[in-house]
Amino acid sequence: MNDPVDMLHQAVVLMIVVGAPVLLVGLAVAVIVSLAQAVTQLQEQTLSFIPKIVAMLAAVLVFGGWMMMRLVEFAQRAWGAG
Repeated sequence: MNDPVDMLHQAVVLMIVVGAPVLLVGLAVAVIVSLAQAVTQLQEQTLSFIPKIVAMLAAVLVFGGWMMMRLVEFAQRAWGAG
């Protein structure tokens, strides 16, 4: 991993892969809440905000270990320790 361009490419891919689970959970919850609000015609802002925050925090708790492993592996490759 000596080439800076290769390292930058791998870092960008890692950011996408590590962030994807949390963002996808937030997107899924947002769609479900939006559908529920459209069906019930209840347009309260906190109703869309609070469930997304709770779901994304839960996703961080579930996927946090996996995310940290990927980041540590990248750091070890970047510093030449692995």
